[in-house]
Amino acid sequence: MLLITKEQREQLLKNGRDQDGTKDFKPVIKLFTPDANCTWLISELDPEYPDIAFGLCDLGMGFPEMGNVAISEIKSIKGVLGLPVERDGSFTGIAPLTIYWRASQENGQIVTSSSIINAFMDKTSN
Repeated sequence: MLLITKEQREQLLKNGRDQDGTKDFKPVIKLFTPDANCTWLISELDPEYPDIAFGLCDLGMGFPEMGNVAISEIKSIKGVLGLPVERDGSFTGIAPLTIYWRASQENGQIVTSSSIINAFMDKTSN
């Protein structure tokens, strides 16, 4: 399975081009290690350096954070059983990345459950 489909790459690059420092895009893809608890929710690719992504990163140590990450580094990661990083083909971002970040801070890991994310959206709208 490709880590990033052509359509996803185009959306990630569009988000990167449209980013002016104020936009809070929904994550486009979720990448994960099936055997090491690492997860990445990626919302943008830098159009000038398309190996550099922006998103919510969790290396499985209980400290998810937003920032830049190299796609080539993600591709090189292998889990404890030697399994490569995969893309969650069923993931669809339903909220801005900061909502996922807030939920991850409270839970100590990236969460993508729609019920949890919707609850955090409700909290921020009140």
